[in-house]
Amino acid sequence: MYYPEELIEEVRQRNDIVDVISGYVRLQKKGSNYMCCCPFHGEKTPSFSVNRARQIYKCFGCGEGGNVVTFVMKYENCSFPEALKILADRAGVELPQAEYSEEARRKESRRQKLLQINKEAATFYYYQLRTQKGERAKEYLDKRRLSEETRRKFGLGFAPVKGGELLSYLHQKGFNDELISAAGLAKIDEKRGTVTQFWNRVMFPIQDINGRVIGFGGRIMGDGDSGPKYLNSPETEIFDKSRNLYGMNYARSARTGNIILCEGYMDVISMHQAGFTQAAASLGTAFTPGQAGVIKKYTKDVLLAYDSDGAGVKAALRAIGILRAAGMSGKIINMSPYKDPDEFIKNLGQEAFQERIDNAENSFMFEIRMLERDFDMSDPEEKTSFHNQIARKLCEFSEDIERENYIEAVADKYHIGFENLRKLVVNMAAKSGGYAVPIERPRSGIQSRNKNTSEENSKKLQRLLLTWISEYPQLYPKIKSYITTEDFTQELYAKVAARMFDDIEKGCFNPAVIINMFDDENEQSEAASLFTTQLPELESEQEKEKAFKDILLKVKQNSFDYYSARSNVDIAALNKVIAGRKELEELSKTHISLK
Repeated sequence: MYYPEELIEEVRQRNDIVDVISGYVRLQKKGSNYMCCCPFHGEKTPSFSVNRARQIYKCFGCGEGGNVVTFVMKYENCSFPEALKILADRAGVELPQAEYSEEARRKESRRQKLLQINKEAATFYYYQLRTQKGERAKEYLDKRRLSEETRRKFGLGFAPVKGGELLSYLHQKGFNDELISAAGLAKIDEKRGTVTQFWNRVMFPIQDINGRVIGFGGRIMGDGDSGPKYLNSPETEIFDKSRNLYGMNYARSARTGNIILCEGYMDVISMHQAGFTQAAASLGTAFTPGQAGVIKKYTKDVLLAYDSDGAGVKAALRAIGILRAAGMSGKIINMSPYKDPDEFIKNLGQEAFQERIDNAENSFMFEIRMLERDFDMSDPEEKTSFHNQIARKLCEFSEDIERENYIEAVADKYHIGFENLRKLVVNMAAKSGGYAVPIERPRSGIQSRNKNTSEENSKKLQRLLLTWISEYPQLYPKIKSYITTEDFTQELYAKVAARMFDDIEKGCFNPAVIINMFDDENEQSEAASLFTTQLPELESEQEKEKAFKDILLKVKQNSFDYYSARSNVDIAALNKVIAGRKELEELSKTHISLK
């Protein structure tokens, strides 16, 4: 849904950022800002700053930053239109309704009916657990040590032995057999008619990221009953197993900075009851790239709490590959001497499990440790094969620095000479056509650091200049003959500068508005950093003027160097160099007052 900029700005203006964020976290006034511990990463010392005058926030710990809309998007884990709707409702602003085609309206209506059927079924199962019919299921949950509060939180229920009871209940609610079947709750058979999917099972409602029931999992109660121990709803128009995770509707709001991925419903429930509310699980299938994509919206750090048996190790190794392909880091929680998180927590408790989380093993080192089990390390030939396998896996890293760090870690752990292992990796890469052969590391490490530092310094200088101008907008008319958007060599910075300079000229500059120019979350945080970079603490006006001019000259010099490097092949760059030299000379002789 497209909303005009004027409407977005009206919603933003009618939602004071301090008031909104105070509704989520406790803010304390400190100087001109409001502070708290960051809600987006774990910390003990407050580094999350909210500025009422500029209507922006910034965490100096994790780097998150933005305006009131981006905060709601991040905290509620929702899209831009959803965040705008939340804020519009809060402020009493009416947003235009999306116009749907007749076909789209029909599909949406059917989808809502299927969601309503599942909601009613969940209510039915929940009630059945609390009747005489659900006595055996209650005993099972008692044995699993689940509190009544936990049972309510996850909506646990019971599907009675007579499946027809659910059908009668849903018929009374006005739903026909076709819709009940489409929701995955029954099958229509030519001989037997409509037959329910679940009976005599403890029921686990499966909710989507927004807390809507989209399916069910059921654990059978009768030992002699036919059918699998656990049974899930089939895939439907509203239930895609590959793109949903059990418990993710709660885990996304855990504020722990990570997600614990496990294998079963009971693992998730047990962990939430113990306080580990970041736990989620795949839905009776192997972990999928689609599920990795869901998790990545909320965190890049995943802890695997899979079963410690052979099948669990195999599943963990597969999940590691999927996480790595999605650009996420994974660690392994050691569950020994128990099979799964549920058993571990029941026997050793919450603190012991937290220790295992704190000491979770790097996923690559876990892979190597599992690989080692396939070789007899007392046999020189087997040992050599193991080292070759390590080298082959190290070739998978595309970044030189990352690969070098892992070579060093593996060489240290397995007592292999660093240079020997490094040569083996280089040879393996050459033979297999892997990633580019790593360059020789300078002994001092100065060259590589300087290369990164030069670019970072350039970005920092440009950030500082934009922060100075945003703090002292009256400076821009005094320097606009010396500085242009082209002097900001970072594309995003140039876009911000262009809008900022234009708004200052018009007398309507506001940092919070500029952040809305960007759709990408990372770009929003980066844009916010341009207005929140910490300026030097200087007392006298003279010191401030000198500091500002130094920054301005350095940015201009950086721009001159940037275009000079391109002047041999780019006429436009050559013209900028000629103009830049003259501007630098004039600027060095000019006094710039902050008043």
